Amino acid sequence: MKTMKKIILIVVVFLVLITGASSIVITRENEYSLVRQFGRIDHVVTEAGVSFKIPFLQSVDKLPRQVLLYDLPSSDVITSDKKTMICDSYILWHISDPLKFAQTLNSSIMNAESRLDAIVYNSTKNVISSTTQDDVISGRDGELSAAIIANIGTSLDQYGIELLAFETKKLDLPGDNKAAVYERMISERDNIAATYTAEGSSEAQIIRNTTDKEVTVLLSEAEKEAAILVAEGEAEYMRILSEAYNDETKQAFYSFVRSLDALKVSMQGKNKTVILSPDSPIAQIFYGGQ
Repeated sequence: MKTMKKIILIVVVFLVLITGASSIVITRENEYSLVRQFGRIDHVVTEAGVSFKIPFLQSVDKLPRQVLLYDLPSSDVITSDKKTMICDSYILWHISDPLKFAQTLNSSIMNAESRLDAIVYNSTKNVISSTTQDDVISGRDGELSAAIIANIGTSLDQYGIELLAFETKKLDLPGDNKAAVYERMISERDNIAATYTAEGSSEAQIIRNTTDKEVTVLLSEAEKEAAILVAEGEAEYMRILSEAYNDETKQAFYSFVRSLDALKVSMQGKNKTVILSPDSPIAQIFYGGQ
């Protein structure tokens, strides 16, 4: 009897442990837990932690919660000017609504990538088909990706998917016409550069002409003001001299000083000899002094 009780106790404990373990649901940070009952989703656990389910009646499926990368296969696209290009791209996406995702795509990442492939390719084809080849090439810095995402819009919401980013790894020309297109683009860029250079030179010449005109006007006005000041100074100088030598004594002295200044200038240099005729004004000064 004691042995039977021990066996029954062990079995009961074992069943309790199994039942308790099967009722625990552990949800990690990077996943969703879908609790199913008889194959149908009963509820979704979106927060990380420990939760519970009905043992044996309910089961748990997991879905990734982190950002996922899908590398789209390379494909040919045609621009609005009927030029073929090769587009190789990838997308970043995540499951935004795990319940919709499970109901529409049967909780399959493969099914989701298949839908993404079709939707993103169609959007890429539509955007590029309405854009010229030159605009496609020049739009690699973000405009093309933004246009493709805008074209997709909310079409992925029905699957519980959110598209985070679209990036092109390669958007190139087929090998047979790549060289010709590049040469044409280089020629067009050279023409644009020449136009900008000519416009810049014209603007620079206008600025130089305007500046030269302003400088000429300013110099003319400055010279005019200087001439007026010089004339006024000379007039003042003559007035002062006129007042200083107003009588005959001062006039004679002034003539004497001016004659000495003239003699001093004439004796500069190595030759210090001056020959004067008796009737020279300077000689008359010395004769008068005698």
